Amino acid sequence: MRGLLIFILAMLLGNLSPVLAQTVPQDRSALTSSFAPLVERVAPAVVNIYAKRMVRQRTNPLFDDPFFGRFFGDMFRRDRPQEERSLGSGVIMDASGLVVTNHHVVADAEDITVVLSNRREYDARLVLSDEDTDLAVLAIDAEGRDLPFLQVRGSDTVRVGDIVLAIGNPFGVGQTVTSGIISGLSRSRVTDSGGPQSFIQTDAAINPGNSGGALVGVDGRLVGVNTAIFSKSGGSHGIGFAIPADLVAAVVQAARSGKGLVRAWVGMEGQDLTADLATGIGRERPGGVLVTQLFPGGAADRAGLQQGDVVLAVDGRDVRDPAEMQFRIATLPIGGMAQLSVWRRGVLRSVELPLEPAPETPPRAVVDLNASHPLQGAKVGNLSPAFALELDVDPMRQGVIILAIRRGTPVSRFDFRPGDILRRVNGRDVTGTAGLDRMLSDEPEQWVIEVQRGDRTHRVRARRNS
Repeated sequence: MRGLLIFILAMLLGNLSPVLAQTVPQDRSALTSSFAPLVERVAPAVVNIYAKRMVRQRTNPLFDDPFFGRFFGDMFRRDRPQEERSLGSGVIMDASGLVVTNHHVVADAEDITVVLSNRREYDARLVLSDEDTDLAVLAIDAEGRDLPFLQVRGSDTVRVGDIVLAIGNPFGVGQTVTSGIISGLSRSRVTDSGGPQSFIQTDAAINPGNSGGALVGVDGRLVGVNTAIFSKSGGSHGIGFAIPADLVAAVVQAARSGKGLVRAWVGMEGQDLTADLATGIGRERPGGVLVTQLFPGGAADRAGLQQGDVVLAVDGRDVRDPAEMQFRIATLPIGGMAQLSVWRRGVLRSVELPLEPAPETPPRAVVDLNASHPLQGAKVGNLSPAFALELDVDPMRQGVIILAIRRGTPVSRFDFRPGDILRRVNGRDVTGTAGLDRMLSDEPEQWVIEVQRGDRTHRVRARRNS
């Protein structure tokens, strides 16, 4: 029996020996392979960012009591300002001193300091900050020095399996480099932001403090800006996300232009083309964006898109879902045209989409309602796509929106809320803010006012003596 076991073991070792031989370094150069030359070249372009902001800390209401006030004075007063500091990372994007980081690193900051890898410190000026993309651009005075910076690598050249390095300042311990691979592309629903989401996923360790740092390829070019981690403990679990370099470049270019960030607005809603939906419309396979709604007179409407169309690609690049289409459009400059590949009832066609900002039509015409009626004391305005985006409202909505409600006025006694969209008064359509006071006052005894609240219709009933 023992002899048989020895024979089997010998056979196994014999079969494994060629595999083991392949993994053994054959020369000294294989033993000394290192990312050190790459790190030495790119790390100086990654910086630490310190942001200071003042926040108000609410104290226990107990300290509002006059008895405690006699003894403690203002020591524990409510809403006491307190300094808060945040730590993050950033990437130098050109020799003049433009630095990109995350919006959440510098949001509401009063003082921002950028510290280079050589420990030189600069006061930074906020040039542009965009919550939707979670990107911000800072400017530092390089004092005539040519700063090291990173070149951008086109997002379409990045592939799953590519080796990458994440460089940043995790937990404030100092500049740190971790390595991994690209483990996924075009990840959406990563953050609560309503902006373009097509994140790069990596297993390179990313931790708090890495936000705004660089994700670079082995060619030394910027692949993305690290922005989020998937973690229940706050530490790295091997699932980190970076904003693709193409979107980073578009935001930096907007900062350079001095005109601010204006993204093209398509004027359509769409949804994933699932396998069931594809079967229902006669398409052989899922994927793409099924057009479900068009804004009248918007860019998509004027370009000739129709409900039921399936958008398959933007400028020759495939789009698998609405998030990826939004990302593709967000990287293109205003004023040009995008070529959409569209499937319509079995026929492929090309559609030219004008790239233009959300329109300010109709004019917002904000007014205060002061006549005697249930909406007296409300501030209202006409919704346009541009105004809706400014208010963080669905830009496909149309109508008159309640912007504010003054306390102690008649409108505050009824179930109206800011954000409600006025639809009808006693069956008559509300067409705009002009004449709305008079329209409401014309009703002598009672009102039934219909408002849209989210996806539901809400009715408020009132009598003149209410």
